[in-house]
Amino acid sequence: MSTVIFYEKPGCTNNKKQKALLLEAGHQIQPENLLTTTWTKEKLRSFFGNLPVKEWFNYTAPRVKSGDVNPEFLDENTALELMMADPLLIRRPLIQVGDVQTVGFNLEKINAWIGLKAEVPVNEDLETCPRTKAAISH
Repeated sequence: MSTVIFYEKPGCTNNKKQKALLLEAGHQIQPENLLTTTWTKEKLRSFFGNLPVKEWFNYTAPRVKSGDVNPEFLDENTALELMMADPLLIRRPLIQVGDVQTVGFNLEKINAWIGLKAEVPVNEDLETCPRTKAAISH
């Protein structure tokens, strides 16, 4: 199995669930604090691959929700500068296995990449903050 470097927001409910799925599949987790990591543009950019800039963002971040930051209209350089200054803007988790890096926790992509146990299907959204969903539904 793989050693997974897992950049998370400590205390995030979905990050806990994501790590549990990886551990259940036999992977070793090396957790890293996304908020206190010293990011460079190059290091942060390497996780986003060919994704459009708007898909790099955590849409539940306070500055995005308030409209202070609108990922739809940002260029790559500005997005990286904003994220380095305010890591809450970064979509979670950032994952690295060996030299391969990615952002987010798409179950199908993670399973195809490093493997997950498929015995129990996951029928919940593991990317959107459940606190935000609860606030919207009330």
